[in-house]
Amino acid sequence: MDLQARSYKCRCIVKGKGSGEALVSREPMCFYLCDPATGIVIEKNHPLHGKSLAGKVLVLQSGKGSSVVQVDGFYQLWVNGNLPAAIIVRETEPVLVSSAVVVDAVMVDRMELDPFEAIMDGDYVEVDADNNTVRVTRKVESRTGTGGEG
Repeated sequence: MDLQARSYKCRCIVKGKGSGEALVSREPMCFYLCDPATGIVIEKNHPLHGKSLAGKVLVLQSGKGSSVVQVDGFYQLWVNGNLPAAIIVRETEPVLVSSAVVVDAVMVDRMELDPFEAIMDGDYVEVDADNNTVRVTRKVESRTGTGGEG
């Protein structure tokens, strides 16, 4: 296996740095519908249902839900140490942003390449909101030739 890394510019929403395995969802998310004790998404029919976002770099379309519900979801995850390491959002909206600010969850948007094109589940992602960069490292199968050198 070879590693392929690329860096992208982004906009900082909540300062900080976070890194980890990518967890990607094209669907909006309500953090209240996560089990705070495990970080597992419990929203039925959500693409991330049954997966834990704890310590992951979460790539989302946007948030959904009321401000009270979203803030409480973030807060409960934070209290239990199960927040994502960082959040990359495609479409910012005030409720999601204010919720992330309350618990100081690292968040960026406006990646120079659509995050759904740049990042896949399982990629290793480093978010440096302080310096407006996202670095994505993907494992790629290396091709080995069958012939000799020369």
